[in-house]
Amino acid sequence: MSDNGSSNGQQGVGRLADFLPYQLSVTSNALSGHIARQYRARFGLKIPEWRVMAVLGDSGAATQRDLAEATLMDKVAVNRACKVLEDRKLIVRQPNSQDGRSHLLELTEEGCNVHREVMPMVRRLEREVFAALDSEDEQRFREILRRISDQVAGLADKYE
Repeated sequence: MSDNGSSNGQQGVGRLADFLPYQLSVTSNALSGHIARQYRARFGLKIPEWRVMAVLGDSGAATQRDLAEATLMDKVAVNRACKVLEDRKLIVRQPNSQDGRSHLLELTEEGCNVHREVMPMVRRLEREVFAALDSEDEQRFREILRRISDQVAGLADKYE
């Protein structure tokens, strides 16, 4: 066995389970899945649909492009989520007076009602998860995540 715990003979390569982006992804998926089971059971929403609704609930009307940027989801996933939400009458599509090629999406009254019901539920679930940390650790963790996110954004600009 090599010194990195691997028996494949690739010195210094490491294991996927020790790769921080992998750990963040797995943790994020587990947390999102835990929370999503709750709002899916009650409101029939999948993760992409809720993310679109959450952004619209926070910021108001937006284009699909804006939603893709805000959620970091690909355009196809945003398009599918918007179609489902429109079919369920949770969002409405209106012409964009500032850009004739795009539309603005916004929550309907029913969409606003669902948003108002889901937000306290997801916040309660968030508190349950973060109960594993004291408030100082939670603040430090949130600050570290913000710094990493800012660093990644800066690197993306550097390599584009």
